[in-house]
Amino acid sequence: MSERLETVPTPEGEYFESTRFTGLSTLLGVIAVVALVLCVVGALVNPHQFSYSWLFAFAFFFTLCAGCFFWTIVHYATDAEWSVVVRRQLENIAVLLGVLALFFVPILLLRHHLYAWMVIPPGHEANLDSKRAYLNFGFFLIRAIVFFGFFIVASQMLRRFSVRQDKDGNPQFTIWLRRVSFASLPLFALCLTFGAYDWMLSLNYRWFSTMFGVYIFAGAAGSSMALLVLVITALRQAGYLKDIVTVEHYHIMGKWMLAFCIFWAYIGFGQYMLIWYANIPEETQFFLTRNTQSWWALSMLLVIGRFFVPFAILLLRSIKKHPHRLCWWRAH
Repeated sequence: MSERLETVPTPEGEYFESTRFTGLSTLLGVIAVVALVLCVVGALVNPHQFSYSWLFAFAFFFTLCAGCFFWTIVHYATDAEWSVVVRRQLENIAVLLGVLALFFVPILLLRHHLYAWMVIPPGHEANLDSKRAYLNFGFFLIRAIVFFGFFIVASQMLRRFSVRQDKDGNPQFTIWLRRVSFASLPLFALCLTFGAYDWMLSLNYRWFSTMFGVYIFAGAAGSSMALLVLVITALRQAGYLKDIVTVEHYHIMGKWMLAFCIFWAYIGFGQYMLIWYANIPEETQFFLTRNTQSWWALSMLLVIGRFFVPFAILLLRSIKKHPHRLCWWRAH
């Protein structure tokens, strides 16, 4: 029995020409300067409100970058083939975690406006005193340094090895990329989980949740895949990746978004159901606040807009296989 082998030529690599986007870069630079001035004004006028606004923005971009880092290490660890042509964009976004470390500095400076446990002296609340071994500024700072240190070192290593592999084709880089990714998987889980505990969950030190880290992870994985769709579509509109990224790539990315949309809802509902059923005051306080007054409407909007609507839309293959439809939906 004979077998015919077909060789598919590898397309030439494309290089991003930043000079084509000089106008856009200038516009974004001006917006950044104006935004920085407004941030300074906000910090001086109302530092308490500014602190929460800054933390919200930081958490938003951190989850996007951390999600891209997650997809990078998963794809290298599993040796995924479909993601080879889009993986560089994930790496480019993941290395921005180093920049986010600088944006964490205002949180440290404004920590007394954010975290009540930092201003309550020892001996004034027994519930807080029992958690002092973990909730203290020194340990808080050390953990933040460890978290960002891991993300920065790992993301830079992955991108450096990936670029060098593209240049000389040395298979040894593939082995190193896989090893770094395998080692990074459990470290990523720990850093993201405890980062979520430290920076978001500890805003209310009386409440606790064993699933909060997983909840944040589900949102990070889904939103970062949506960001990848937007970035890839923008690059294709600019003339890049047109002959490389196909409809099947969009279909796969759409399926991943659907999967993590369901996973996010599963984690959120599972936690809510168990807390509601157990009816323990230390646990129910979080949801009681969000089920009363104007917060109830926002909670319902989150359930409908974050799960039911995207679930129904992403079920359609025609949406997942149409780049512009998928991109338009994720942008909104």
